Amino acid sequence: MAAPSSAESPRVQQGVSVHGARKLAHATKTVAQIAAVTPRWALRMLPWVSVETGTYRVNRRRVLVPDEVGVRLPQLDGRATVDAHALRYVAPLRDFDESLLQAMARRFKGRTYERGETVLPEAQPGDELFIVASGKVEITRTGPHGETLQVGLLSEGDYFDMLLDGQQKPVHVRALRPTQLFILEKGPFEELLNEVPQFRSLLNAPKSHHGKSVVNEHGEMDFTTTVHTGDGGVNVPGGLVDYDWDPREYSLSVVQAIVQIRTPIADLYNSPHDQLREQMRQAIESVKERQEYELINNREFGLLRNVARSMRLTPRHGAPTPDDMDELLSRVWKKPAFFLAHPKAIAAFGRECTSRGVPPATVQIFGSPFLTWRGVPIIPCDKLQVNGHSRSRNGGGTTSILLMRVGEKEQGVVGLHQPGIPGEHLPSLSVRFMGIDHHSTASYLVSQYFSAAVLTPDALGVLEHVEVGYYHDKL
Repeated sequence: MAAPSSAESPRVQQGVSVHGARKLAHATKTVAQIAAVTPRWALRMLPWVSVETGTYRVNRRRVLVPDEVGVRLPQLDGRATVDAHALRYVAPLRDFDESLLQAMARRFKGRTYERGETVLPEAQPGDELFIVASGKVEITRTGPHGETLQVGLLSEGDYFDMLLDGQQKPVHVRALRPTQLFILEKGPFEELLNEVPQFRSLLNAPKSHHGKSVVNEHGEMDFTTTVHTGDGGVNVPGGLVDYDWDPREYSLSVVQAIVQIRTPIADLYNSPHDQLREQMRQAIESVKERQEYELINNREFGLLRNVARSMRLTPRHGAPTPDDMDELLSRVWKKPAFFLAHPKAIAAFGRECTSRGVPPATVQIFGSPFLTWRGVPIIPCDKLQVNGHSRSRNGGGTTSILLMRVGEKEQGVVGLHQPGIPGEHLPSLSVRFMGIDHHSTASYLVSQYFSAAVLTPDALGVLEHVEVGYYHDKL
């Protein structure tokens, strides 16, 4: 029998196979990775105040004229309408009798405008009062050198009065998106004044300044001051500034999770990684993520829910531009600490800056690079959610950008917690053993106590309805 050729002979193994070697070797194992974990920059950037009693009271100087909440138009068969209650949110009408306001409400007419359509041309005398039911309008006027100056942007709940004060304002009003307005024109208004003489007398009556109290630009009770330059005797007015009669109190909220683990598993399979410790780490990471979400979105104390109406803005054309960010800075101008925005909003703002040739600078914080605008860092946070789908060609939805001043000393935004609690594992986070059941399952309760407070309304501003899907394609 002939010997097999070399091509047919079996391959001689020169050493141990990789498969075999793996059976005798140990793999270097990682702990369980969590894709949902984020840096949680919002929690790290906020200063945290210790609340020893579980309740934090924000005392303020008494507010005589509260920040307007906007005109709340009621819905009738799914459509907005105007009634007496809604007109009470128009400042000059706040103290009017309900029957007078109802007579006025019947004279409003609803109108709709398409994007770019003129609501009021500048050549026309200003003789209307209009309320924005939906959409957005831009108000401009011609400056002394022929330039166009923006007077304001109005969105849902805003009103513009060119009628009640009797002044003529040469402005141009146009819709920036499909808009519905309720308008009271001069003709029906004059008919109301003729039919109800009491209405005219109330409008012409001198406005009250709340007795002898002086109101500052923030609606707060203020001191009266006197300036004199001569040597003669001057009576300096005195006074007492009262405090808020019903100050807001913030109670600490809690996020909790229960960790359960079989004791035999914890006993036998605790190397190279401690099973209980890893389960606890996973639970704590989830609790901290939920803490940051609630800090921004909670119905009671969340930052988005506690922005004063006067501190709410919307972008002029949807995408966040440098002009919009500058306008936000003009509201929170006293030592702004940082912007807080979804990463998609930061990318959208970066595209707008790039298209204008003004790329934002960066700064290093906690060893990581952050974009800045006017020297104020823009901190990413995915808890500022992107909602819906925008109508821009690339979709993407809308979100909000927050800007805040922080710290008690600066009368800003602060986080609230209570360190030193029983079973504390991290500041204001406790881990408590709950016992072992008859199935030999051990349970542990993880609790995070926290809240947040806005000390003065001008400490927090928001740019709302920011579109994140627009791109400047150059084909």
